[in-house]
Amino acid sequence: MPLIKVKGLKKHFPIRSGFLRKAKSFVHAVDGISLSIDRGKAFGLVGESGCGKTTAGNCILRLIEPTEGEVYFDGVNILKLKKEGMRKIRPGMQIVFQNPYSSLNPRKTVGKILGDPFKLHTHLTEREIEDEVLRLLERVGLGKEHIYRYPYEFSGGQRQRIAVARAIAVKSEFIFLDEPTSSLDVSVQAKILNLLNELREDFDLTYLFVTHNIDLIRYMTHDLAVMYLGKIMEMGTKEEIFGNPLHPYTKALFSANPIPDPDKKLKRIVLKGDVPTPIDPLPGCRFFKRCRIAEKGLCDVADPDLVDVGDGHWVACYKVK
Repeated sequence: MPLIKVKGLKKHFPIRSGFLRKAKSFVHAVDGISLSIDRGKAFGLVGESGCGKTTAGNCILRLIEPTEGEVYFDGVNILKLKKEGMRKIRPGMQIVFQNPYSSLNPRKTVGKILGDPFKLHTHLTEREIEDEVLRLLERVGLGKEHIYRYPYEFSGGQRQRIAVARAIAVKSEFIFLDEPTSSLDVSVQAKILNLLNELREDFDLTYLFVTHNIDLIRYMTHDLAVMYLGKIMEMGTKEEIFGNPLHPYTKALFSANPIPDPDKKLKRIVLKGDVPTPIDPLPGCRFFKRCRIAEKGLCDVADPDLVDVGDGHWVACYKVK
């Protein structure tokens, strides 16, 4: 059974106007996505900025309340849980934010930052908490000399190591990685990614990895989904998606990724047409106006469903059989 299972997840943000601030329209940030993540695996969400990747992750963690849908964590629909029920399940679901500096309290030392989860969710003594903090620091490549320092005294890579240590502090099972290396130098990125892979294997962690970087998805994940304007266009195993991309948007997205080989040429697919708005979108495929193979009277009438085309490869396109 998957550790995470999402069914028909939606998040619509109201746009209010007028004296009474009534909702006149809605931003369809996430519009009916479904996915599952097996225990101990990394699932990637990739797509251009503004497609709803981060909103989807926040809804799965219930940091944002979804408009509609179901989110199952280890068989439990967390959207039906009350405050006390969520408090009990919260240690198993954590997040590593994009910016490690803004996600760490600048008024607290590293010891306090890493010790707070133990105070909140365990009954350990102060001495036992200090031992756990030292263990965490050592596990992410830091030392006991860092325990009394403040976040501003660390480099970006070290701050992200602290954020990762906080995420695994109280026996987490699922971690939402929200572009965890985008604000770091390339050399530091590699070290953080390797650390995340080691931790996943050592602690049997499950990841939802969100990024717009195609190469990171290829390196970090086992399965992935390609999002566009709140919808999943294509989903499957890493080998299937990269080896045989089928959706026109996936092909265009992959063609824009630079290749570190001057002798290998890849034809760039340039998308034409206007980017549709996520505010009360029109019927039909979200990619219709920019698609090279779209057919009027078909693609602009109703949203295509995700269809299994074999080997666990799912595509939402009327023109792909």
